[in-house]
Amino acid sequence: MKASWIAAFAATLSVCAAAQEIRGPLHIVVGYPPGGSADVVGRVVADRLGAELKVPVIVDNKVGAGGRVAAEYMKAVAPDGNTIMVGNIAVMTLAQFTFRKLAYDGTRDFVPITHAANFQLGFAAGPMTGNGTPVATLGDFVKWARANEKDAAFASPAAGSLPHFFGVMLSKGTGLDLLHVPFNGSAPIKTAIVGSQVASEVDTLPDLVELHRAGKIRVLGVSGAQRAPQLPDVPTFVEQGFRDITGLGWFGFYAPAGTPKPIVDRLNTAIVKALGAPEVRERLSALGLEPTGTTSDEFARIMAADAARWGPVIQASGFKAD
Repeated sequence: MKASWIAAFAATLSVCAAAQEIRGPLHIVVGYPPGGSADVVGRVVADRLGAELKVPVIVDNKVGAGGRVAAEYMKAVAPDGNTIMVGNIAVMTLAQFTFRKLAYDGTRDFVPITHAANFQLGFAAGPMTGNGTPVATLGDFVKWARANEKDAAFASPAAGSLPHFFGVMLSKGTGLDLLHVPFNGSAPIKTAIVGSQVASEVDTLPDLVELHRAGKIRVLGVSGAQRAPQLPDVPTFVEQGFRDITGLGWFGFYAPAGTPKPIVDRLNTAIVKALGAPEVRERLSALGLEPTGTTSDEFARIMAADAARWGPVIQASGFKAD
């Protein structure tokens, strides 16, 4: 009797161990083009995961619809742990409020593996000379915008993006009525703001740092609780007296719904370990990202808290896309 019990217990352990194996190759789906922040997060983690899991790791860029093509693809893949995705706050949490029809549910159709990195947003003004925006501080901008309502506008990389809604929050928090000017990505905004075609912009901090350092734009405030290490000269909005203007964007890793918990746990352990590697932290920090790493449950709570925070902001804006 004892021998049979031991044999059954050993068999159970064997099954559990096998369930945790990632048989590979492991595909990491990224919904954005190579070179962007999401792609870099996927690739720097991929470099470490191959060695940790002892399987080939392939990054697949499935680009389109601001990351939603990748999410729709992921919804349909086999939940066997061989395909995971880098998702962000816009695609996985905000999209439920911004689109009338969405082919996936960021909570129901996915299992959060781990929160991977935070990033701050920044508010920047264009050149002070010529037809630019003659302001040096956020307080200056508020005064200027009240006196120049027709020119008081902010650009964002896309309608329905996190920078768009942070701009809505900023407008309300400063008592302004800033016109939103959506662009098709961050690159064309740079030409427009440096050329004084738009007065200001809200964007992710990684997309603002170099132009600020070069003196071509001036970042007037950052959205975190503390100043960004990349721009220590720029105060937070809270420091400047605007306590309600805060918020972070993030990237995280997801598996399709139905993925067995032992596999999710194995992926979590491996990815969190990768995010803790000094070379990974250094590379992500250089981009303006703050590497994190959480449990699956902690990541789910972050998503729920952000839905509660941003949902009312988006709904109050009246924005809806098809």
